[in-house]
Amino acid sequence: GMIIGENSRENDLTVNITKAKQMTNVRSATKDQTAVIKTPRILTLEESLEFLNDDEYMEVTPESIRLRKQ
Repeated sequence: GMIIGENSRENDLTVNITKAKQMTNVRSATKDQTAVIKTPRILTLEESLEFLNDDEYMEVTPESIRLRKQ
């Protein structure tokens, strides 16, 4: 699978990024929805090696560095 974000805890989260989160509060359903997308963090090769876990692998090309789950 793809690595799409960071978790503050040790475990991995299984998420579906194509589904919208259900709103449980009635007032928030009428509010205009604005999507705030943070800019991706560009990692160097050394930072990517530190970020890598045992169940992940890294693909290095001249143009990019990709992290993936096994």
